[in-house]
Amino acid sequence: MKTKKVAMLGLTIALAMIMSYIEALVPLSFAVPGIKMGLANIVIIFVLYKFSMKDAVLVSAIRVILVSLLFSNVMAMWYSLAGAVLSLSVMCILKKTDKFSVIGVSVAGGIMHNVGQIIMAVILLGTEQIALYLPVLIITGTVTGVIIGIVSGLVINRFKNIRL
Repeated sequence: MKTKKVAMLGLTIALAMIMSYIEALVPLSFAVPGIKMGLANIVIIFVLYKFSMKDAVLVSAIRVILVSLLFSNVMAMWYSLAGAVLSLSVMCILKKTDKFSVIGVSVAGGIMHNVGQIIMAVILLGTEQIALYLPVLIITGTVTGVIIGIVSGLVINRFKNIRL
């Protein structure tokens, strides 16, 4: 791997971690418990579009693990990993088809992140009742996915002529 690429991926990991930390400081769960904006996904989507799927997986995995260890706990890491794996898998598939905009990819990622976390909650808590929360999470995942998609698109366009 080229030195420039390693440095850029290191910066994206750091930026994604900072975005996660900022998000933890300003929780949106006053209306609905557990709701987050997904600010780190701006960085993940940027890496997905400007680097590669493999690099996006690497940045996402490192971010989830480090943020969980530094700012949260191991239990939260399982929820984050489940959401990140499902979200990024779907985003990679949709991006590869070239039939979806950055916003569409982001919305699908936001929804699937919530679905992944609900699946993990059902497994860890041993109750399907938590799935009743899914409609609310799908709505919030759609709204935050649109916002993150718009911002991600602006960032990607800003770096359109820059070779990374």
